[in-house]
Amino acid sequence: MISVVIPAYNAAKTIGNCVRALTQQSIPRGEYEIIVVDDGSTDETAAIAEAAGAQVIRQSNQGPAAARNHGVEMARGDLILFTDADCEPAPDWIERMSAPFADPDVSGAKGTYRTRQRELTARFVQLEYEDKYDRLANQPRIDFVDTYSAAYRRAVFLENGGFDPVFSTASVEDQELSFRLSQKGYRLVFVPTAQVYHQHDRTLGEYIRRKFGIGYWKALLVRWHPEKVVRDSHTPQTLKAQLVLLGLLGLALVAWPVWPRLAGWGALVLAVAFVLTAAPFLLKVLRRDAGALLVAAPMLVARAAALGAGLATGYARFAFRPTTRKPVLSPFNRVAKRVMDIVGALVGLVLIAPVMAVLAVIVRLDSPGPVLFKQTRVGENGRPFRIVKLRSMVNGAESRLAEIVNVEQLESPAFKIKDDPRVTRVGRFLRRTSLDELPQFWNVLAGDMSLVGPRPEEACVVQKYNDWHRKRLSVKPGLTGPMQVNGRGDLPLDQRVRLELDYIEHYSLWRDVVILARTLPVWISGKGAY
Repeated sequence: MISVVIPAYNAAKTIGNCVRALTQQSIPRGEYEIIVVDDGSTDETAAIAEAAGAQVIRQSNQGPAAARNHGVEMARGDLILFTDADCEPAPDWIERMSAPFADPDVSGAKGTYRTRQRELTARFVQLEYEDKYDRLANQPRIDFVDTYSAAYRRAVFLENGGFDPVFSTASVEDQELSFRLSQKGYRLVFVPTAQVYHQHDRTLGEYIRRKFGIGYWKALLVRWHPEKVVRDSHTPQTLKAQLVLLGLLGLALVAWPVWPRLAGWGALVLAVAFVLTAAPFLLKVLRRDAGALLVAAPMLVARAAALGAGLATGYARFAFRPTTRKPVLSPFNRVAKRVMDIVGALVGLVLIAPVMAVLAVIVRLDSPGPVLFKQTRVGENGRPFRIVKLRSMVNGAESRLAEIVNVEQLESPAFKIKDDPRVTRVGRFLRRTSLDELPQFWNVLAGDMSLVGPRPEEACVVQKYNDWHRKRLSVKPGLTGPMQVNGRGDLPLDQRVRLELDYIEHYSLWRDVVILARTLPVWISGKGAY
């Protein structure tokens, strides 16, 4: 069973078309249910939705986040699809939206907007979305899911509390949930063929009001996820540059009467820079819909101005507002930790170079095969990367794992094999002293790992994590960490995760220094190493 949940507030003009489109899907009607949550409407929304064929749930007006949560609670499906009351899903939308979930690794999916409108503003909005879809298209996992065309596994949605109802209007509540899930390594994917038709903004005023609202609530969102200011899978970097450039341009114009020459030249440089950042998008508009080029440039200025004004207003509103939530790492700690990683990795690579040369010869003489061993591990937010180690096992050892242990029958997803017959003589020494991990300074320098953090785990292990275990994926894995200085391989999974979550929740740079200082004696002792 698939459940389609639609929040609706005074949506009498559009809800009928939305529900009728959903009743005419390419899969049998008995395989899905349509749930409209009437969020305290004062018009005929509920009656129209029921007449069109939807199950209607009524609640007092609490906003779309709370309405969607209520709908999921009442839903019978294992898979939840979301769309909005002003959307008309394409006839194959449910089929396309649900297809990625045949892969058990997929927990969420995002579809796309289409429009039949011909107004210039609406055409610009569609091109704006398509520009972002181009950015998403080649990414194997994303962190940004909009609810106009979205899907989640119901169990994952409920276990993570659904949408945060603090976002009382349609704004960024969907972004916040997808950020939260991707932080735990849940895989979210982009499905460009899962299309819904939408009535975009028709006028410049509608567009500016919507962008202002997004900017306003985004100010609260980035308090909890400040790392997304730097990068997310959906937002073009040029948009962030345009926000900064337009803000500086405004300051230059204000300063013009006081310093006319300096401010004038500054304003000219900033304006040219804005045009340069807009050029790739404007060229795309020219190729796809040349007529929309008439409004594209002023719309880009309006977008940056509205988002910037919304952010400024939101920061003023939320800056000192108490909150029970905090970022995984503060912006200062994130930057300072990365600086420490770069310096430490560079120093480490220089110091280990002669040791690595000797060990490489020994490994090569001990058994045939490459000196370095590379393996896919799961990093921050579930992103896979290739870890580099000195080879401690016979060549081709991974293909022989099934001879040693049946991973599917293990009680715990994490495992260590004592007296592993695949480990070479030199490999036992390397593992006991952790010298096999020295090449990971390169992973630290590349940004896949940190000097200190949770253990970098194999993908097959992470696939078996429960939601609680996944919290450890919210930071980069470490060359060393709380596990390595508190028992190493002797620790059962849950005890290790408790140590790692305590490290994350009470993070400080000083704690990193202490763990680094404790690491060398532990490595020398070899206790807990297999």
